[in-house]
Amino acid sequence: MVEKKNLLLGICGSPRKQGTEYAVEYALNYAAEKFGFDTEFWSVRNKKINFCIHCDYCIREKKGCVNKDDMEDLYSKLEEAKFLLFGTPVFQGNLSGQLKTVMDRCRAIVAKNPNVFKDKIGAALAVGGDRSGGQEIAIRSILDFYQQNHIIPVSGGAFGANIGASLWSRDMGKEGIEKDEEGLRTIRKVIKRLVEFL
Repeated sequence: MVEKKNLLLGICGSPRKQGTEYAVEYALNYAAEKFGFDTEFWSVRNKKINFCIHCDYCIREKKGCVNKDDMEDLYSKLEEAKFLLFGTPVFQGNLSGQLKTVMDRCRAIVAKNPNVFKDKIGAALAVGGDRSGGQEIAIRSILDFYQQNHIIPVSGGAFGANIGASLWSRDMGKEGIEKDEEGLRTIRKVIKRLVEFL
């Protein structure tokens, strides 16, 4: 598979079409329109994604995952993309179970090719219903996944987007994110940092 040098894959870890989906699509649109990224959107919504059961099939066989579900489609997209943006809603003070399952299931492609993620660039965003509802913890969980898998983690830098893009929906879903200008500014800061790696 030929890797497009500037493909940004946005993964939405929300099972709903609300604030997180809007935020990830906002980021992709900004990256494409302002900086010329090729972009692709993928969501966990309406997808069948089985849990990793740690059966070690992927370690033994080096053929991917024993589960055959909608992750098969995502694996090829992850391999192709140079830039990754994982977005999650905050569930119980951390990332969504759906996104955590996606990350767990990536073990299969790393077992098949330990360098599959090496030197890709990764950023994160989190949407919370409360101002301080766990966004930073959720973002850190994503950045930890990046570091473990040789993905270069980036943020929007000091003064506003220290570890990633943090948004506050006020439990109003998409409407809340549309009104969160400070949160949208953190997305723009993160994308501007990704640009430096083009």
